[in-house]
Amino acid sequence: MIWIIGGTSEARELVDRIKDLDNFIVTVATESGREFLDTDNIVVGRMSYEEMGEFIDKNNIDGIVDLTHPYAKIVSDNGRKIAKEKKIDYIRYTREKSNYQNGVILNSYEEAYEYLRNIEGKVFFTTGSKNIGDFEKVRGDNRFIYRILPALESIKECIKYNIHLRDIVAVLGPFSLEYNKAMFREYDVDYVIMKDSGITGGTVEKIKACEELGIVPIIIDRDDERGIDNLEELENIIRHNY
Repeated sequence: MIWIIGGTSEARELVDRIKDLDNFIVTVATESGREFLDTDNIVVGRMSYEEMGEFIDKNNIDGIVDLTHPYAKIVSDNGRKIAKEKKIDYIRYTREKSNYQNGVILNSYEEAYEYLRNIEGKVFFTTGSKNIGDFEKVRGDNRFIYRILPALESIKECIKYNIHLRDIVAVLGPFSLEYNKAMFREYDVDYVIMKDSGITGGTVEKIKACEELGIVPIIIDRDDERGIDNLEELENIIRHNY
């Protein structure tokens, strides 16, 4: 049995490719992730390291295919470790990094918090809802606008940190260059903060929109990863090795 750790558009595409098979289980962190997967072989919920081990034993897992987001580092690290412990295969799907030259490039969220402490203006966040609480700690008198998924979990995070309705943009991406430009222009922002989610995640369109509007893009960079960047290759591995 193959365990596909999902949460990205590539996971959805891989499941579509192999939905004629019955030797896989796909997991997603939240209920909203279920909507994008056309399969009954799905389990919803976050797992600790210990719960990952129990899941592997319970479902007789022979290999893990990790298609989590490039910034879901804890999940990937735990996946590698538990696969080694259980002596099963671990395969990581990797997104190619975006080729950006301009903007403020930071190495971590911690660097982003420090940078935001020292700016003035309107900041448009495209980093999701997970770190809203930490961003709010450094907001000061600035206006922070959060573009999040239109999912209950994301809305709850905004409510938890008392984000005003006018500062919540709940919409599903990725977005075109023109859509980004219209949104950034509408909110008259000075900065846009983003992760390098790769070409698939719309990073290039966000950077180009900033450049054309004279907005400062703030990019939280990510480490290079080794893995497979071709879904057809992943499909072939699953079909012929398990």
